[in-house]
Formats: sequence, structure tokens, C-alpha cells
Amino acid sequence: MTVELARPYSPEKHHSHRDVTGGWLRPAVFGAMDGLVSNVALIAGVVGAAGAGRGAVLAGFAGLVAGACSMAAGEYTSVRSQTELMRAEIAVERRELARNPDGERAELAALYRSRGLDADLARRVAEGLSADPEQALRVHVREELGVDPDDLPSPYLAAGSSFLAFAAGALVPLAPFLFGASGLFLALALSMVALFGFGAAVAVMTARPWWLGGLRQLGLGAVAAAVTFGLGHLLGVAVS
Repeated sequence: MTVELARPYSPEKHHSHRDVTGGWLRPAVFGAMDGLVSNVALIAGVVGAAGAGRGAVLAGFAGLVAGACSMAAGEYTSVRSQTELMRAEIAVERRELARNPDGERAELAALYRSRGLDADLARRVAEGLSADPEQALRVHVREELGVDPDDLPSPYLAAGSSFLAFAAGALVPLAPFLFGASGLFLALALSMVALFGFGAAVAVMTARPWWLGGLRQLGLGAVAAAVTFGLGHLLGVAVS
């Protein structure tokens, strides 16, 4: 009879996750969609007021540059402020661990008891994690603040992602006019296709139905373009 020895357990990953904490996806998605919607709406408004021509090109280019810079500046300020606040709270936790380690260890043990561990096991886990001050800091920050102190969002990454994504999105409705288009149809057609495609791609990334995400973004862009074209037309008639 053959006796098989039990194999030692090794922590094997049976699945993987995408990086959802890098700080680039939200500004990139928001920037691209904002660039598409705002610039197609801007160009539609100008064409509705004054017709296609040099004014549409100038308006589209100005919208691209101004919008990309504004998005980048806003994302940088927002993420930088958020990161500074996180660092300040991490410093508070670091000082508290140095001033009252016993109290912090008891707090950690109480947290694990609330999650279902018995009192003795919770105490031993808290003691083990608290043996290394840096490890203890990481655990407390994750548990109490809900952030990873080793992976805080980068304001530079957020600003750069937002700038490039907005510029790319805003270039779509502008491109036909740069190549000599004399009407709004081609710009609208390209923009609607891009809106649907980008919405579908984002939906796939976030495990949502691709057609629903595409139609949602297409509808939002179409409404924005229609409203600004109508207002521009009314303004153009009134001024003339």
C-alpha cells in the first residue's frame, strides 16, 4: 500500500485582480468623456450660431487647450490636497502609536474581536502585528483610515492622465475641421461613434454591459450637442 505524504500548504493565488488604486482611471475616464462632450457641444454651438468655418476651428482648439489645462490643474489640486490630508492623518496615527502603544494594541484587538475572532486569538494577532512599529502603522492606517500608506494617489499621475485624456477626447470633434470639413455632420458622427465606443470600453472594464455603457455615453453627448447647437442657432439669429 502506498502512503502519500501530505504536501505542505503554500499560499497559491487562483485569481488575480486589476490595479484599482493607481489613481489614473478616474481622471482619464472623466477627462476623455469631458473632452468629447464639452468640445463637440462647444463646436456645435459655434456652428449653430455662425456656421462652420474658421470660427469652429478656433473655438474647438481653444476648448481643447483650455479644457485640458483646467482639468489637469483641477485634478492636481484635488489629489494633492487629498494626499496631504492622508499624510497628516497618518502622522497623527504614528504619534499615537509612539505615545500609547498599549492602547493602540488593545484597540486593534477589539477590532478583530468585532470581526469574529475570540478574545485570546484577537489579542495574539494584535500583539504579533504590533511587534514591528512600521507594520503596526500600516495595519492601523488601513483599518482606521481605509487607505494604503504605501500606495497613496499621485497628483502628477492624475493631472497627466486627465490632461492627455481630455486632449484626446476633445480632438475627435475638432479633427474633421482641421482636415477641411465644411459642415458639422462628420464631426458629430465621429463624436457619437467615439462616445459609444468609449462608453462601451469603460463598461467592459467595470464589468457592466457594453451596450448599456455605450448608449448611456452616446445619449449624454447627443443631448449636450443638441442643446448647445439650438442655443447657438437662437443666439446667431438674435444677433443677426
